[in-house]
Amino acid sequence: MQDERNPSKEPLVYPAGKARQGQVVLNTPTRRFVFFGGLVAFVLLAIALRFFIAP
Repeated sequence: MQDERNPSKEPLVYPAGKARQGQVVLNTPTRRFVFFGGLVAFVLLAIALRFFIAP
């Protein structure tokens, strides 16, 4: 069975610019604040649940 995307069976070579996994989305102060604020809120919620719910 032949691979339709690479019929020659040569190893595929990608330039570094195309091989990136994604882009930075925390590029504004507001986005950074919302992201880190959510992380802090999650940790505080976990601590509160640990002390008030679990004996």
